[in-house]
Amino acid sequence: MWEYTDKVREHFLHPRNVGEIENPDGVGEVGSMACGDALKLMFKVDDNERISDVKFQTFGCASAIASSSALTEMIMGKTIEDAETITNDDIAAYLGGLPKEKMHCSVMGKDALKKAILHYRGLEAPEIEGKIICECFGVTDKAIEESVRENKLKYVEEVTNYIKAGGGCGQCHDAIREIVNRVYNKTETPPEPKKKLTNIEKIKMIEDTLDREIKPALEKDGGSIELVDVDGSVVYVKLIGTCATCAASELTLKNYVESKLRELVTPDLVVEEVKK
Repeated sequence: MWEYTDKVREHFLHPRNVGEIENPDGVGEVGSMACGDALKLMFKVDDNERISDVKFQTFGCASAIASSSALTEMIMGKTIEDAETITNDDIAAYLGGLPKEKMHCSVMGKDALKKAILHYRGLEAPEIEGKIICECFGVTDKAIEESVRENKLKYVEEVTNYIKAGGGCGQCHDAIREIVNRVYNKTETPPEPKKKLTNIEKIKMIEDTLDREIKPALEKDGGSIELVDVDGSVVYVKLIGTCATCAASELTLKNYVESKLRELVTPDLVVEEVKK
């Protein structure tokens, strides 16, 4: 579960400037509901080129709504030139920070603002340049490279957090790594940081490891093992057959079962026997 700041919660629960503007001077639309996030940003400009009214409509998660709401407050009363300097990091900072997995929501706000300003100036948004790398979300190599440079991204997971590329089937991960390496002039792929497992992922990996690696070895000696529960980093198991009555059962649990789970799942696991 992601941790949200009080300001993110406030803007999500009580978003500012929601709605539409009749005959807006600038309109920017980004994302798509098919991809899970979409934003339409509209503003009016007074005679001094200051944004006098701004509204938004967002389809998306709490971070998307909060980022859009915050952006409207940030640009209200600003000149077009000042509004144009706002970055996605500025939006996140205004909210007191966003979970790294949700930074793409602030990027969506920045992109919508950029399109709305182009519309105000009577310019067309440039056509999508480059080759589509992420088919799931329609992200090009140019967009990935730009995001890597602007936000100093170094890993596939970071790219996914900012622009969603790589967040679907995963087939584009190698191509994303190549782009990152090219930006940093590296010939070798930097190691990816280990992603923290969700409870569901952890339990599934524990079950798979027990079934694939541990049970077959124990069954050769007439024993077996069952998963009873997982509570944080503690794995509760029940020994069966000869394993349940073996004098060396504690050694089996610690030196074999626990060791294997730490190696193949996550190194902080502790195995405890449940006796019934």
